[in-house]
Amino acid sequence: MMSGVADPTLRALRLLELLQSATLCSVADLADRLGVDERTVRRDVRRLTSAGVCVESVRGRYGGYRLAPGSQVLPIVFSGEEAAAVFLALAGADPVAEEAGTAVRTARSKVRRAMRPADAGRGDAVLRAVARGTPHGRTDPEPAVMLTLAEAVESRRAVEVRYRDRHGDPSRRTIHPHELVTRSGRWYVVATDPAAGEERTFRADRVVTARALLETFAAPERDDAAAWLVEHFAAADYRWTVVLHVHATEDHVRAHLPPTVARLEPLVPTAPEGGAPWHRVEIHADRLDWIPAVIASLGCEVRIESPDELRDLVRAAATRMMGAAQGHRA
Repeated sequence: MMSGVADPTLRALRLLELLQSATLCSVADLADRLGVDERTVRRDVRRLTSAGVCVESVRGRYGGYRLAPGSQVLPIVFSGEEAAAVFLALAGADPVAEEAGTAVRTARSKVRRAMRPADAGRGDAVLRAVARGTPHGRTDPEPAVMLTLAEAVESRRAVEVRYRDRHGDPSRRTIHPHELVTRSGRWYVVATDPAAGEERTFRADRVVTARALLETFAAPERDDAAAWLVEHFAAADYRWTVVLHVHATEDHVRAHLPPTVARLEPLVPTAPEGGAPWHRVEIHADRLDWIPAVIASLGCEVRIESPDELRDLVRAAATRMMGAAQGHRA
């Protein structure tokens, strides 16, 4: 049997943490995790019960111990990975009122105080990385992965990652992570890929594992990583480059084509009095089949500059629409 925790108080706190981490814990599993015999586990459970912690005993083949609602608030201890998960969830909060914003801040403070001292520095790295990111991220990434990436951003350490691209193809690479940023509900790692010799973005939820290395790096100077990420998405190297001239205001175009999807610039400095301006719209895409629907939804004059394949798709879509309007049958 592994060497157990000798101090009864420390062992009781560890037992409480284990009970908090699962719906039901068997006596054998608790004994193995604590490195003690089953009789000691039962004695420690009685110690918790006498201290006001409501621990239920479940009999039977699949029995064990579980926590039950009690009259006292239980102390909670978070591991580094658990704290990272809570921080990411709180980063996705959308406080619409000042009171809600205060609640998020105080919740973060309580989580910070509930961490073990050894994990506190790691949690601080996540907090700082989350604070620099754009709000409203989701908790898709593995907390342990985000914890490693946040620490690497903070300490400028290289990280070896196992990654799956959008097609599901796996790869293993070393990256220099500069920032963690959220956009449209997802976390992204802005990093240099030394093997490719260029800056890249990686979806954090597609990082399978992350391991910090001893190698350090100097990060590029950048005022706004979120703005860089938007420009990076809009200029990404996809199969098709679509150029449209759209006769509408910027707000109208952006309602259908956000900055992450399209670059937008005015064709003339000012619009004629009482009229809408013309804008050049540039879209980078893997497929063209969705763009005719976007053009139709704009509800304004649109001219296709390139590619010719898009003109063919629009003509085909227009023919189908005309047939639907005239009631033609196949």
